[in-house]
Amino acid sequence: MADDAILFDVTDGLARVTLNRPARLNAVDPEAIGLWQSIAHEISRREDIGAVLFDAEGRAFCAGGDVVAMSELAAAGGDAATVITGLADRIHDGHRMLRESAKPIVAAVQGPVAGGGLGFMLVADLVVASEQASFASRYADVALTPDCGVSTLLPEAVGTRRALELTLTSRRLNAAEALEWGLVTEVVPHDEVAGRARAIAQSWLDGAAGAFGQAKRLVRSGLARPFQDALDDEARTIGAAFATPDAQAAIAAFARR
Repeated sequence: MADDAILFDVTDGLARVTLNRPARLNAVDPEAIGLWQSIAHEISRREDIGAVLFDAEGRAFCAGGDVVAMSELAAAGGDAATVITGLADRIHDGHRMLRESAKPIVAAVQGPVAGGGLGFMLVADLVVASEQASFASRYADVALTPDCGVSTLLPEAVGTRRALELTLTSRRLNAAEALEWGLVTEVVPHDEVAGRARAIAQSWLDGAAGAFGQAKRLVRSGLARPFQDALDDEARTIGAAFATPDAQAAIAAFARR
């Protein structure tokens, strides 16, 4: 529905996930967190989804968690630590499902990203950013610590030293700096962000979507396991891919050239 905190639609193999709380800079509240978790599970299990486009309404991409809404819920629930930990666990479960899924994800980042929004953005495999986008941690501004996978996804993207600089200082990156750091994949004019991200997603669908998805899965999981396990997985995966109609057609076309 149009008033849902997160919009979700699947058309011709493309899943579109849209953060939809523009008045709150798309900071996630308990409703959005529940939707994020359920949508992530649905994307992971649906065979008719070949690619994912992740975007947001309004002037900001994501300001992380809605600390006001979470504080109100925690106050009503009694044990703040238990309530907030439970909400974080639900976000993290959604992040894990998307990261480990064999569905390539492109994010269209049209505006500021802060706090846990960095983690939401970095769940995507490719990030197309507007020239007007900016990136900051801001956790210390509210005396909180990283969540939403930021402590893992941020150093993975930019390296430990730069991740520490972003989280331990008030540093805010503009789009050009984010590109130079490796935080985003590419930077385009503001009015081209949506079109460029959709074109990337469509290129996956127009090609061998299954192969792109498996390549994403292999790369994402490779650093977290022994090399031999990664090699064995690669062998099984390419063996299965070789027998697919997509691969047979592509190989035949290659042989004719």
